[in-house]
Amino acid sequence: MNPQLRGFGYGNISSSTAWNLPSAYASSMEEERIALFMDYENLAIGARDALGGMEFDFEPIGNALAERGRVVSRKAYADWSMFANARQALTRSHVELIEIPQGMGASRKNAADIKMVVDAIEVAFEREWVTTFVICTGDSDFTPLVHKLRELNKKVIGVGVKGSTSKLLPPACDEFLFYENLEGVDPRRQDRGQDEDESIAETPGLESLISTTLSGLARTAGGEVLASSLKRALLRKDSTFSEADYGFRAFGEMLRHLEADGLIELSQGPGRGDPVVSFASGGSAEQKAFDLLGKVVADLSKKGSPVVLSGLKNQLRKKEPDFSEKRLGYGGFLQFCRAAATRGLITLSWDEKLGDYTVETG
Repeated sequence: MNPQLRGFGYGNISSSTAWNLPSAYASSMEEERIALFMDYENLAIGARDALGGMEFDFEPIGNALAERGRVVSRKAYADWSMFANARQALTRSHVELIEIPQGMGASRKNAADIKMVVDAIEVAFEREWVTTFVICTGDSDFTPLVHKLRELNKKVIGVGVKGSTSKLLPPACDEFLFYENLEGVDPRRQDRGQDEDESIAETPGLESLISTTLSGLARTAGGEVLASSLKRALLRKDSTFSEADYGFRAFGEMLRHLEADGLIELSQGPGRGDPVVSFASGGSAEQKAFDLLGKVVADLSKKGSPVVLSGLKNQLRKKEPDFSEKRLGYGGFLQFCRAAATRGLITLSWDEKLGDYTVETG
């Protein structure tokens, strides 16, 4: 593999030649400029209740945002008399503490919500250089704020505790980070085993996810697909997507793993650190699937009856239980068979009497 591809991430696209500016200045112009707004009470209580009584720590959020751009503003909203122990740590992290007037129950909560929304909208209109807003809360009441910020052409990243985050909020954001998934957070769940099993069950297969997304981009973009474009598309599909959920430390590391497995190919893109991602030409995974199809069709043909498309996929799975055409980027089994026919491996013919495609070896 080209040495220039090693160590790439996504979105690390150099265009320092723009306007013939010095590279350092151009880089600072390109990076995300982030404003952080934190519903502290929601996060602190959410961490305590959902994560086995653990104390909320801002540092993992600060580190995650530092990887995404330059944080130019940090504001946290709460009745700080309730969180006296947290004030010093937040101040050391350069978070501005916004005091919410004393009140009871919903009135105090509403005061915090309204103040946070007003401040965020003010920044959106008065500070055009702020490109990204980070809304730290799991409260669905902030969903209209997220929609309005996106209407104003701002990127919105949400942060919340999974157990206390409304299902309405993550899909509204460009990206959503669950606090317990951030590096440096060690949730002490009492029901950890059960939650981990549920999490595993909800996690889609990585190869299938990458293949279907890459296939869709290749069809709609009409050109080369860059790693940064692939990552953005994955986040548009699922704002909670994270390569860390699959055991990888970086998006580039994950792509190199898939390249080694023969699923994709990486080649030098127009910008350093942002390679072109494509399906492996005659890759080992695809070739094995085509070989399996040809063998199954040949075996079934020996029985003397026409081999029809209906039920053929089940026959492949009897030989290879993990077979999935979607893992290879095909939208359906018929499309996969048409690809095999185009390569001369099989022949597809429509049979009016059977009302189905018949399949023969090529």
